[in-house]
Amino acid sequence: MANFKQYRTDFPILDQTVNGEKLVYLDSAATAQRPTPVLNRVMKFYQTDNANVHRGVHTLAERATADYEAARVTVQKFINAAKPEEIIFTKGCTDALNLVAATYGQANIQAGDEIVISIAEHHSNLIPWQQLAKQKGAILKYIGLTDDGELDLADAKQQITDQTKLVAIAHATNVLGTVNPIKELAQITHQHGAVIVVDGAQAVAHMPVDVQALDVDFYAFSGHKMMSPTGIGVLYGKADLLATMPPYQYGGEMIGEVHQQASTWAPIPYKFEAGTQNIAGAVGLAAAIDYLNQIGMTQIAAHEQALVQKLLPQLLSIDQLTVYGPHDPAKHTGVVAFNLTGLHPHDLATALDMEGIAVRAGHHCAQPLMEYLQVTATARASFYLYNTEADVNALVTAIKKAKEFFRIGTGETK
Repeated sequence: MANFKQYRTDFPILDQTVNGEKLVYLDSAATAQRPTPVLNRVMKFYQTDNANVHRGVHTLAERATADYEAARVTVQKFINAAKPEEIIFTKGCTDALNLVAATYGQANIQAGDEIVISIAEHHSNLIPWQQLAKQKGAILKYIGLTDDGELDLADAKQQITDQTKLVAIAHATNVLGTVNPIKELAQITHQHGAVIVVDGAQAVAHMPVDVQALDVDFYAFSGHKMMSPTGIGVLYGKADLLATMPPYQYGGEMIGEVHQQASTWAPIPYKFEAGTQNIAGAVGLAAAIDYLNQIGMTQIAAHEQALVQKLLPQLLSIDQLTVYGPHDPAKHTGVVAFNLTGLHPHDLATALDMEGIAVRAGHHCAQPLMEYLQVTATARASFYLYNTEADVNALVTAIKKAKEFFRIGTGETK
């Protein structure tokens, strides 16, 4: 079994106090912290191998190119893509989803076509499709949720029709903490001749992901949510689809030949990687994947599940506190959203910060979901491999302390 208390010592940022209290970092859904091996690997690249890739024949350029392409293979194996060419490096998950909308979407969506997403999508997996639908005269449709916050699969079967050309769904939601049935959704999507695009930002760092087993057409994620540097992300796409798509951006590196009046494009994945990429970010992403593989994704998922099993019953026992999403720990990721009646989530988050506890408060880039839930915002705690039962207990204690301080449930407000 993995020793998660020992792994926690690899994260130097956690060894500090905030407002005089030991830091409890519960905002990994926004960005994860970086372990020392990842920090050291990025530093080593800059100290020994830093050069631009692909274009040089000198030793440093060859080393940098080898590092960069090795990172592509590492990502390929991590998500079990069929070949390295199916891995495109991007700025992040948002960039990857916009790439699909601006290339595959522009080329394949016509007036009257349907694009189907869920009401629980992050804005990154909503706005690109909303704007594409407006530009093309397509119809944007939403899959609803069950009463406990899971994707309504029966509604999905109604919304996805023979007019549907694209379905875009999060693998795991960033507010409700639910994992969507991607494999079944892919089957339904393909039965109607459409493609499925998956936002994997909240999943790939927390559970095993096999894009071939899921049979998804596109899968996007960010490195910074899985302990790599910021500014690096990945778009996986099936090779036959990528080959038909036009470039996303133009410039150096993505070309075959350039003449005064015409140009040709490099093969995949390079035609989607214009200009100098985030080379050190790719190296850091590979190092983060190596770190995750050392622990084991199944073990990480089990660890987070154990923390949620400890947390949810305690939260549900607090009077005047509402937990959004499934109340069954077995149906939950390490993301838990909640509100105290009568207290704005920002005030609750500020109170928790005074106890050294970092949570997120707001609409979490999911305003349509907030409207669906009939709230303006929520507080959100999100757990990762470096969190412990002590962090769970600290959160529950701090929420109760804030409830008492603000006199929630007493009929008066301090």
